[in-house]
Amino acid sequence: MGATEGARAETGAARTSIDREPESPASTSPANTTPSDKPIPAAPPPGARPAAAKPAAAKPAAAGEGVTRRGFFSWAAVAWVGFTVAIGGCVSAMGRFMFPNVLFEPPTSFKAGDPKDFPQGVVDTRYVDRYGVWIVNDTGRIYALIAICTHLGCPPAWLDTQNKFKCPCHGSGYYKSGINFEGPTPRPLERARIFISPDDGQIVVDKAQKYQWELGQWEDPNSYIPA
Repeated sequence: MGATEGARAETGAARTSIDREPESPASTSPANTTPSDKPIPAAPPPGARPAAAKPAAAKPAAAGEGVTRRGFFSWAAVAWVGFTVAIGGCVSAMGRFMFPNVLFEPPTSFKAGDPKDFPQGVVDTRYVDRYGVWIVNDTGRIYALIAICTHLGCPPAWLDTQNKFKCPCHGSGYYKSGINFEGPTPRPLERARIFISPDDGQIVVDKAQKYQWELGQWEDPNSYIPA
């Protein structure tokens, strides 16, 4: 009987351990495990409509595109100006070619009249304005003085009351013969060729040929005619 009671006691203890509930798994979870902090989104109420999507805003034009347009218009303006200038230059050149500027230059030679028209000791100024020449009858010779100052090329004037040629620019002075005596001029006036025309006996003056005193050319027969 003692053996039978011990077996019953072991069987009761085994049943008691089986009938106990297992411990909660939360007590056996690792220490570093944490529940999620994110809330669960609520479900939309029945019959609610989703919000309409907003249209995308228009994108501004790229900066490069604006710069390109401005550059194009600037280039076009410059090209147009250049084209206009080129056309104007061509028209001007054609005008100068078709209608060239003609400068009036007095002839180098002219007839001055009969030798008797030039009295002794007189400086004739009738041909200065048109031909730039004085015709002088002095010391038995008639000669033609060119009215250009030998200093800087200014036109002198004949001062009859002072009996001399005077340059108003720098004060050069010349005797009736053309010899210089005052002012900065370095040499006398020049003489032009003068002769009697074989056709009508008139005096002919030719400025294309000149004679200089310092070169001894005033003694050339073509630089004067006997009075």
